[in-house]
Amino acid sequence: MFQIIILYGFYRIGVVIQQTWNIPIPGSVIGMVLLFLLLMLGIVKVNTLKTGASTLLVYMPLLFIPATVGVMDYFSLFVGKGFLAILAVFISTLLVMLISGLLGQKAATYLEKKEEQNNSKEEETA
Repeated sequence: MFQIIILYGFYRIGVVIQQTWNIPIPGSVIGMVLLFLLLMLGIVKVNTLKTGASTLLVYMPLLFIPATVGVMDYFSLFVGKGFLAILAVFISTLLVMLISGLLGQKAATYLEKKEEQNNSKEEETA
């Protein structure tokens, strides 16, 4: 539960930053970038948030139900344009998967190199 509160805190900090400086980026994105930077710098440890993040991922599909039901209010907007909507969803999903995969690979490569450097430094001092 404490981990979820920490994650929510990053969200709120992002919202405050966005509202204070009128930044045209959603506060949730600012909070996520801030969390990412602190994780990469090692200020926040992954293990600190792992359990809370895993719990949120389990319940994430439930969070999309209201948005899906809300689309039904605009059914007339999609009549005759269903193919375009499906195409847009398909392409955007592929782009998100591709970019996420590439960023994940780059992050893994970076972390492996960093770990190798740390191991080589430890061997030199021993």
